Amino acid sequence: MRIYRALAGKANDAFYKLSNTRSQIQAYVFDVIRASVPKLNLDDAFEQKNDIAKAVEDELEKAMSAYGFEIVQTLIVDIEPDEHVKRAMNEINAAARLRMAANEKAEAEKIVQIKRAEGEAEAKYLSDAEAR
Repeated sequence: MRIYRALAGKANDAFYKLSNTRSQIQAYVFDVIRASVPKLNLDDAFEQKNDIAKAVEDELEKAMSAYGFEIVQTLIVDIEPDEHVKRAMNEINAAARLRMAANEKAEAEKIVQIKRAEGEAEAKYLSDAEAR
């Protein structure tokens, strides 16, 4: 599927004004992405892919109409962070899961201790009741 097409009334501009349309569009895309993505944290960048695509489309539409092109659609397929960033994110997620597991284990141990104390109190009460 094509993301751009020449405007019918500006075919000469589309053909003669740019020598390499694809690389020119790519340069505009990278400019918009470099301008918008660094303002976001990584989670927001993943969540706002559609907003980023819309910003790219709007900027491309403005820039490329002067060259006789219409931008039909932009699509951000995937966000690929640096390998170090991925590793750090995985470590953060693993640490959070370990913390959650430790909390669950502590809660379970607390419940066991409470039940044990309740049982001992009940046994003492029954033992005191028999002794009377």
